[in-house]
Amino acid sequence: MTVARGGRLKNDPSAAMQALNTSVDVDQRLWREDIRGSIAHAQGLARAGVISKEDAVTLERGLKQVASEIEQGTFAWDASKEDVHMNIEARLTEIVGAVGGKLHTGRSRNDQVATDLRLWVRAEATSVLQEIQNLAQAIVARAQGEIETLMPAYTHLQRAQPSRLSHHLLAWQELLFRDHQRLLDALVRLNECPLGSGAVAGTGFPLDRVAVAKDLGFTGPTRNSIDATGSRDFLMEVAASLAILGVHLSRIGEELVIWSSLEFGFVALSDQYSTSSSMMPQKKNPDVAELIRGKAARAIGDLTSLLVLEKSLAFGYGRELQEDKVPIFSLIDGALVSLRALAGAIATLTFNADKMRAALNQGHLCATDLADFLVRKGMPFRQAHHLVGELVRAAESKGVQLHELDDATLSAASVLLSDARSSGAFDPALAVERRDLFGGPARKQVLLQIDDALKRWKENAVLVKSKLGAG
Repeated sequence: MTVARGGRLKNDPSAAMQALNTSVDVDQRLWREDIRGSIAHAQGLARAGVISKEDAVTLERGLKQVASEIEQGTFAWDASKEDVHMNIEARLTEIVGAVGGKLHTGRSRNDQVATDLRLWVRAEATSVLQEIQNLAQAIVARAQGEIETLMPAYTHLQRAQPSRLSHHLLAWQELLFRDHQRLLDALVRLNECPLGSGAVAGTGFPLDRVAVAKDLGFTGPTRNSIDATGSRDFLMEVAASLAILGVHLSRIGEELVIWSSLEFGFVALSDQYSTSSSMMPQKKNPDVAELIRGKAARAIGDLTSLLVLEKSLAFGYGRELQEDKVPIFSLIDGALVSLRALAGAIATLTFNADKMRAALNQGHLCATDLADFLVRKGMPFRQAHHLVGELVRAAESKGVQLHELDDATLSAASVLLSDARSSGAFDPALAVERRDLFGGPARKQVLLQIDDALKRWKENAVLVKSKLGAG
């Protein structure tokens, strides 16, 4: 206990304080980063002449042995030593003797944990970046394979206009592209090294913070020791990016739930990504999508936890920051498992192209095209909009679709409609192709969008390496 409490406190903490104080069950997850940071710090101490090169070699050897023990599962985590840092340092001292006590020279647990967190988040969130790209590429691949599949586009979850399945899938992909950019931007700002900041006001030893930062793959050291140890906006920014990602995955999941219902029947999920019912033998449930929606709820809560955690924190480290790890661990774990599951589900599901195409025949989907047809004949759009609205009302009163109205009814509404049918104003496929503009659903445009998406994702992969490096 003396390692963690020092000589200032005479008595051991009460059992209640010990339970409140201990975090090793959570933060032991940072052990790799803690050892990596400690090795860099030891080397930095030797460079500055604070410890001998021989001591640095001894410390590195001991830390690597600790790492090996943890990897092999033989390391005994001790709750009485509070956290991952004290557990590792105590075992290090058992291995190398008194020289182990030199490791913490010029360092506080405040700059130590801030460094560990940045290292861990950088590595794990870089994995999230890769999984976002994997999901996006799975979506783009499906878009390539479904280029001929037409379907309704929806607003208010009501059939709106004829469109193309590939165009809809690329809408999902666009969300993910922005998610990727957002998270990468956050990681670029995160990529600074707090080591050397000490508890709050730095250290009196001549440490080369730039060299240590370089050793750990950071772009440089943090610029202010107070900010470096007592701020967690780097976590909040990553958390916000992941919460937004969670919302986007939830929206995709919502569509899979709807589309896989008997009422829609647009998709069938593979058995690998479905579950059955404990009571109803016929059920095949889209649980992959529903669970992803649930993860989004947790992500929003985790982000809120981090925001509230720091909102009343004065500048300088406060112990409540011990609670920053559970939400960020949860966020990244949830993002990784959701992305991997959704990528698998999308890659293996089956689209019902016939059902989607048939849905174009219900809901008067070519009403806008009929109004546009009248505009091309010289009628002002507002007048055309009103006239077609009256025709839709007439069709519904007769129990038919707009395109099923007889020619006499159309001509009675306006002589301009005499050749509307023969001109293709009621043809959903032609309606899609008429939207031949940048970002539209026409076949040529969607093929261009697919090529552009593949190019952008390839560029993104290069961007991650250039901005984050090997880490």
